[in-house]
Amino acid sequence: MQGADQGAPRKPQDGSGLRIGIVQARFNEQITDALANACLAELAALGVPAAQCVHVTVPGALEVPAALQALAEQDRFDALIALGCVIRGETYHFELVANESAAGVSRVALDYRLPIANAILTTENLEQAVARQTDKGRDAARVAVEMANLLGEFK
Repeated sequence: MQGADQGAPRKPQDGSGLRIGIVQARFNEQITDALANACLAELAALGVPAAQCVHVTVPGALEVPAALQALAEQDRFDALIALGCVIRGETYHFELVANESAAGVSRVALDYRLPIANAILTTENLEQAVARQTDKGRDAARVAVEMANLLGEFK
């Protein structure tokens, strides 16, 4: 991981040399694939080499935190990214998945003192998810790089 002894502070959006782990839920795969594609393209644009990215998939949003934790335990990433999509249905299941996945992502970030960009979309319908998929994928990459650089200054 990057350290504070590397000279001048890095620009917030300089991804060169960073190692990023990405966990993508496969449920609502059309949306999560678009999130991942936008995220990976933005990471490349920010200078994160593809070889420095590890991209894994899990069944759904509830499994994302466990995979993030497994990556965090490796102590080789500067930031992690959570990608998923939960669309409201007719039952309470939406609230359960949305709340528990978000809580799990936050817990891993705090427990491991590792920035995690949470791009698990929670929308009312498919149209809202489609409208957000590209921008949120890009945003996740930017957040991960900026927070990795910020927290790297404290090490």
